[in-house]
Amino acid sequence: MIHFEHKEYLWCLLILAILAVLWVIAQRISRRRLEGWADRSMFGRLIPDRSGWRPVAKMVLILMAIGLLIVALANPQFGTRIQKGKRAGSDLAICLDVSNSMMAEDIQPNRLERSKRVVTNLLSTLTGDRISLVIFAGESFIQMPLTNDYSATKLFLDDISCDMIPTQGTAIGDAIGKAMNTFGYGDADRQWEKNKSRAIIVISDGENHEDDAIEAARAAAKEGIRVCTIGMGLAEGTPIPEYDRNGRNTGYKKGPDGSIVMTKLNEQMLQNIASAGDGVYVRAGNVNSGLGDITKLIESLDKSDFEEAEFSSYESRYMYPLAAAVICLLAEILIFERRNRKWNIDDIL
Repeated sequence: MIHFEHKEYLWCLLILAILAVLWVIAQRISRRRLEGWADRSMFGRLIPDRSGWRPVAKMVLILMAIGLLIVALANPQFGTRIQKGKRAGSDLAICLDVSNSMMAEDIQPNRLERSKRVVTNLLSTLTGDRISLVIFAGESFIQMPLTNDYSATKLFLDDISCDMIPTQGTAIGDAIGKAMNTFGYGDADRQWEKNKSRAIIVISDGENHEDDAIEAARAAAKEGIRVCTIGMGLAEGTPIPEYDRNGRNTGYKKGPDGSIVMTKLNEQMLQNIASAGDGVYVRAGNVNSGLGDITKLIESLDKSDFEEAEFSSYESRYMYPLAAAVICLLAEILIFERRNRKWNIDDIL
């Protein structure tokens, strides 16, 4: 099966049809001009060396050469070969808070959307590492298992919303446990090997803390897993907007007494979790610059060899249409538009 590395160049083949039409139109115009001053039956006498097929052949060869050059530019590939290679990298788990407080707009556009952007920026810095997604509120579950398919990760990330978990709260400890599960921890079918090639990144406002996240982070660190936290929100506090099914703002979330509920970043809690997990903490206000600290931590992790992978690659064969194009051009040059004149001794004398 033929594969083209640059398929977009094949659209240029449409130029051949345009050139062919223009050439036919030009030939008809030229013929009409000749018929304007001489009868068609007289063409053979007036232009004895005129050829009917040579101009056509030359044009066909030119069009073929252009077409073959376009095909060569698209780089046809076939003749696949099987290669073996090893991938080395670290394992990362992203724990993303989807509680209602993440809809607060103290950072634009809101805490959850900013969190997604942070994950996207983080993905752009990864090379060869595997990643998993865990979402949590009052409880947690694995949104995406460990993979090195970053495109799939972005698709899963886009689908995350605050209505995915009805139980409200911020069960960070449970999320850390689920993240460890994505690495194979606690799996009876897999042999757990303690190493320093794994990290967990918790993105949350840290509010409404419901379990012992510090102890969970400490337990992860004992297994060689670094736990980092990114704080989303501001310490000043802000109301939580509410929306109807059509996405229209219906006001702000209120408590049982009718007062507006305020949410603010629990920065101390997130700092304590990162400290217990032997990781780093980054605040939302300086997340763009602080993300570099997390990236450095990821780069410092040990690299594990993943399973040996077999993959096929295509052999480039652009040289064949290129050589054929050169042959067509040489043939076009060697063909004259008019018939070759026959030489004899009388012409020489």
